[in-house]
Amino acid sequence: MLNKLWISFFFIAFLSSLYQWVIVGDVLIFEKVIKSIFDMSKVTVEIAIGLIGILAFWLGMMKIAERAGLIEKLALAISPLFKQLMPEVPKGHPAIGSMAMNLSANFLGIDNAATPLGLKAMKDLQSLNATKDTATNAQILFLVLNTSSVTLFPVAVFVYRAQQGAVNPTDVFVPIILATFASTLAGLIAVSAVQKIKLYHHIVLLYLSAGIALVGGIAVYFATLTSQALSEQSSIFGNILILSTLVLFIAAAVRKKIDVYDSFIEGAKDGFETSIKLIPYLLAMLCAIGVFRASGALDVIVDTFRSIVVMLGGDTRFVDALPTAMMKPLSGSGARAMMIETMNTHGADSFAGRLASIVQGSTETTFYVLAVYFGSVGIKHSRHAVSCGLIADLAGIVAAVGVCYWFFG
Repeated sequence: MLNKLWISFFFIAFLSSLYQWVIVGDVLIFEKVIKSIFDMSKVTVEIAIGLIGILAFWLGMMKIAERAGLIEKLALAISPLFKQLMPEVPKGHPAIGSMAMNLSANFLGIDNAATPLGLKAMKDLQSLNATKDTATNAQILFLVLNTSSVTLFPVAVFVYRAQQGAVNPTDVFVPIILATFASTLAGLIAVSAVQKIKLYHHIVLLYLSAGIALVGGIAVYFATLTSQALSEQSSIFGNILILSTLVLFIAAAVRKKIDVYDSFIEGAKDGFETSIKLIPYLLAMLCAIGVFRASGALDVIVDTFRSIVVMLGGDTRFVDALPTAMMKPLSGSGARAMMIETMNTHGADSFAGRLASIVQGSTETTFYVLAVYFGSVGIKHSRHAVSCGLIADLAGIVAAVGVCYWFFG
């Protein structure tokens, strides 16, 4: 899919450039397109340098948390929920622990640990699958929760915003939490409706009530603030929570007499390697999207949506962030590059720049996760996994637009 997407960007950009040159009469269009490649290559390097440091630091702290047993405790805390949502999975089956560990890692933003844990969970669920090429109800629910799961610390989004000159890179912290919660809730409801899962079971209701109460409390508090205070309080709240969590990791490790420094160094090494691996993918997508925008092709799509919104009498400020939203279900690296390109064009603290950041942090990449997770166990028939995943994506995007207007509108 990425191969076709990447090729399409360049071919469409070339055709659009020809149109701009021959029909519109823009004699500098090809110069603009080539310049965009050099510009995006430079932006890639600038972003990568900042990403290496913070990602190495964060994964170092996550290694401390892992060795202190905090991730395992978080997994144990949410495992009763899985037992009710997936009745076909026997009590005590290894899949319960694997799924809980995977979503716990996602919750804490440990992507490099979440993927192998997720693949193991899918393999464990496959051992219960009577029809090996068709996804079971449990596998579908796990995948949808994975693509829409709440991420408490979207550190990468903060880094990209800082690189693009945001005054308060974490001011999108609370909006991201609200949007990703909406995505997760929509995904769970969609799957439950198809699979006839009883969400009114007392254990499920307990977890849902706790989540809704927490998010509702945040919403009620921020509803009392002015527009300027919303942005400021979101940044303060996010910074305090992140710092408190880091201190908790260290305190838990000290209590268990873990070598904190060595644990941090080991995790930081993984972070450095992960950062280096991201550079080619980021470069490829940024250059392709840069060419796509410079040729005028992206502007045609955005202007079409803007015209429709104007016709309907709506506010058009959200339209410039739509390319990130459209790319998100298809390609994680593409959506990330589109977010960066939007901030680079409109400014990190512009409405479009903030909205693109919230969208980026609200959901995972549905088709990528589906391909990797189902492909790892040979599943060819995904049943309702795609439709439910896209419902979660849509809910996350709509919620992102809504909270962005609320906080920054």
